[in-house]
Amino acid sequence: MNPPTTIRSPESSEAGTDCAKSPSTPSGPRDGQLQPLPDTVIREVKSYAGDQLSQIKRLIQIGLALSAERDVHKILEMIVQEARNVTHADAGTLYIVDSGEKLLRFQIIQNDSLNIRIGGTTGKEVPLPPIPLEVRGEPNYANVSSYVALTGRTVNIEDVYETEIFDFTGPKKYDASTGYRSKSMLVIPMKNHEDDIIGVLQLLNALDPETGEVIGFSQELVSLIASLASQAAVALTNAQLIQDLRNLFYSFIRSIATAIDEKSRYTGGHIRRVVDLTMMIVEAVNETRQGPLAAVHFSADEVEELRLAAWMHDVGKITTPEYVVDKSTKLQTIFDRIELLETRFDLVGKTIEEQYLLEKLQGLSREKPPAPCLEDPDSKRENALQALEQDRAFVRGCNDPDRFLSDADLERLRQIARKTYRLNGRVLPYLTEDELYNLSTRKGSLTEKERETIRQHVVMTRRILSEIPFPKKLRHVPLYAAGHHEKLDGSGYPLGLKVHQLPIQARIIAIADVFEALTARDRPYKDPLTLPQAMKVLQSMSDAGHIDPHLFQVFVDSGIHQHYADKELTSPETP
Repeated sequence: MNPPTTIRSPESSEAGTDCAKSPSTPSGPRDGQLQPLPDTVIREVKSYAGDQLSQIKRLIQIGLALSAERDVHKILEMIVQEARNVTHADAGTLYIVDSGEKLLRFQIIQNDSLNIRIGGTTGKEVPLPPIPLEVRGEPNYANVSSYVALTGRTVNIEDVYETEIFDFTGPKKYDASTGYRSKSMLVIPMKNHEDDIIGVLQLLNALDPETGEVIGFSQELVSLIASLASQAAVALTNAQLIQDLRNLFYSFIRSIATAIDEKSRYTGGHIRRVVDLTMMIVEAVNETRQGPLAAVHFSADEVEELRLAAWMHDVGKITTPEYVVDKSTKLQTIFDRIELLETRFDLVGKTIEEQYLLEKLQGLSREKPPAPCLEDPDSKRENALQALEQDRAFVRGCNDPDRFLSDADLERLRQIARKTYRLNGRVLPYLTEDELYNLSTRKGSLTEKERETIRQHVVMTRRILSEIPFPKKLRHVPLYAAGHHEKLDGSGYPLGLKVHQLPIQARIIAIADVFEALTARDRPYKDPLTLPQAMKVLQSMSDAGHIDPHLFQVFVDSGIHQHYADKELTSPETP
């Protein structure tokens, strides 16, 4: 550590005093015996030792408190407050180095005389501009705080009005406007474990504990505060590192969620909306003061855990084929195969025309005209083509996921599939087995096999998240995320969990996921339900034991559905 720079006022400077005794003056004990020390000296030594021990213990306690705290704002406040407590300083300011912008930014300002608390957990932003570390490309040594940040030297000033080494125009203007009198000042650099200066601690107006008079900062306290500043810098660096890692982790999670949403052009924003709904339900549960959920309260860590689970609830869809997620018609895979069927029906029509044209030519070549009871070839051709067009229209209609197919419809599909046509000497069906299988889906666009593929995303969600070494407070993320398709009556998937096996956090995500899906306007396979329709569906699911009835009641009573609709379901076109 660089030695401190001490700046004293002229009247306080004193010449050194030679304390050596004259050789003729007896000063030691006689006959080799030690003379007893006066009681006052003993008391003073004990008092001094006690004070030093107390300060060391306090410093250790502060260090432990700083290392245990994870909230950066609280750490910043604690640094200033504890440094002021040790030095009996009336005021204190903490700056953080912005190396990218080459600035010192105000973070905390405390002043007891003026009753000021700004920055940190107060939520009040410091209204002062940052201090530049460079001016016109040159180091800014004019301001004492920037000087300390640049040099790493501690500055101890007895009276800021009695020195011209630094520019104190700002403090003097501040004093003039508030009636305050800045006097003694101690400015200490905050160095982390890599010896980088990350901030500057500035203490103002040390007070005599007995008289309250403003005095200078004693040299005995400089080393103590320097040690505190060093501990604080390490604690702050650790907290910032943890926060940066947390931010990085959440950014990574959000980027994965965004990639999953963007994988399908129809589901963009689904995960984000489920997260928003989940947090709205959690907040409503925490505010509930009556009913079965009145005793339920989620801590900050539990809210974070649930938020992360909501962000990750569909991570397994990264393995789901896009054509299944995007399937807007029953025949769609990479593209809608109805186009192939249209072409095939055109081809069948051509073969019909060719067949009856040949029959007509054969009739003309006969010596005798056909019997009157036989159907005219032209009529037969027209009837066959008309029947073909009816089959085409029916198949096209069956491809619509909104159309429900009855037993009679399925039988007619099978009859069409049994019809054949000839091409290049081969007999081919109107519909292939796969086409018949897909078109036979009674409702929606997905076959049972594809629905099972979709369900597998929950299994993959659990598998993927189980591979992540979540910290203790986030250890339930895989369980909550993978449980959003379970139902209270055990009819859900993938594990068929029942009410006593399903944590409330998974039930919350389940309601958020269902409500978002019912009201979403970007699904290719269905039209969105109106808000009353969606609430009716949720009510029926609650009555059937599929979703938690108590959570659903909170969902209704808190007006979450309406708040969500106002935010997400309205558009400029909506009256």
